[in-house]
Amino acid sequence: MPDPITTAPDGAPPVAERPRVYVACLAAYNSGILHGRWISATNADEVRLEVSAMLAESPVPGAEEWAIHDYEGFEGLCLSEHATFDTVCALADFVAEHGALGAKLYSHFGNGLTEARAAFEDYAGQYKTAAEFAEEMIRETGTEIPASLEYYIDWQALARDMALNGEILVIQTGFDEVHVFWNR
Repeated sequence: MPDPITTAPDGAPPVAERPRVYVACLAAYNSGILHGRWISATNADEVRLEVSAMLAESPVPGAEEWAIHDYEGFEGLCLSEHATFDTVCALADFVAEHGALGAKLYSHFGNGLTEARAAFEDYAGQYKTAAEFAEEMIRETGTEIPASLEYYIDWQALARDMALNGEILVIQTGFDEVHVFWNR
């Protein structure tokens, strides 16, 4: 299997192409020996093969148990040391596709991958603020706002009310960067 680490074209430090996990041999660990392997979270079967190969190379004969001792590229998500490889790879796919937004959405739904995936079906877009979304939504409906009332509309309050009423979900991923999802 090729090394999942590459050097960036600008000479920056190596970066992982995909989320990956460090799987350690527990027999070696319990004997005071660090033995394990960084494994790219491509698919569960490949990860299992890599773990089996790592355990076969263990300095402790007959090693069978493993644990995830580290991980990277999961955009801040927390993995259990005994997470299944199916779960790890599903999360890696989701984070690879949706990045930090996917990770925050996953956390918002209490680590519910099914709910986080479903939320993208009602994705309304990226905006500087939720107020910008509320204003755009009202204007796109064709609602005429008289010029004399233009400055009296509190778009931020409207967006806040929409979120509090459960009409929208707002996820902030950076300064001047929010993502809005409809709750339908």
